[in-house]
Amino acid sequence: MAQAKSDSEARPRGRPPVRSDEETTRIVLEAARHTFAVEGYAATSTEELARRAGISTKTLYRLFPGKAALFEAMCADRLERLLSAVDLQGSDEVDIETGLRAALMACADLALDPEVVALQRMVLQESAAFPELAANFYNNGISRTVRALAGWLRIQVKRRRIAIDDAEEVAGMLIGMVASAPQRAAIYGGMPLPSRKQVERRVRTCAALFLDGCRAKLP
Repeated sequence: MAQAKSDSEARPRGRPPVRSDEETTRIVLEAARHTFAVEGYAATSTEELARRAGISTKTLYRLFPGKAALFEAMCADRLERLLSAVDLQGSDEVDIETGLRAALMACADLALDPEVVALQRMVLQESAAFPELAANFYNNGISRTVRALAGWLRIQVKRRRIAIDDAEEVAGMLIGMVASAPQRAAIYGGMPLPSRKQVERRVRTCAALFLDGCRAKLP
């Protein structure tokens, strides 16, 4: 009896603490990430998303006006987390080739991340029926990566390390050289993503190709 009383006293009383909208949003985005990846966009219902997140559909619609908005928020959140780890800050302490390799490697890590490639595959599969998915993925991921690398390139131009006219155009070309072929092979050909060593070798080749044509001439 005493033991039963002790157990009862140890058990928390009252309602469980209410989750904040911020925490609930994080749980919903995580549930959406897994569900969309497994089921695809079209086959995933808002009811299923709410169930997996452990909330009501009413709460889901309060946080996100619809499935498209939730998908956009999920992509933005995931890519934001990956982009936050990309450090493209220029440094005077390293030579241009070392710095460019590091910047391209950071972009390749993002573009060839298995989850990003899986998202891209799903977007391509669903884009005919849901064209807004492709636009959202492009705006939240691809174009932001290009802008980040373009910013790094502009710093190098100011330091007279390279000579280029359009940093964003060049950034898109460089990311295309580094990542487009492996992405296409994985998405369309079912090939495995390249290993770390293979990506590093590709980055070295791309950096050499670029710098041999664009290295700034010393006065």
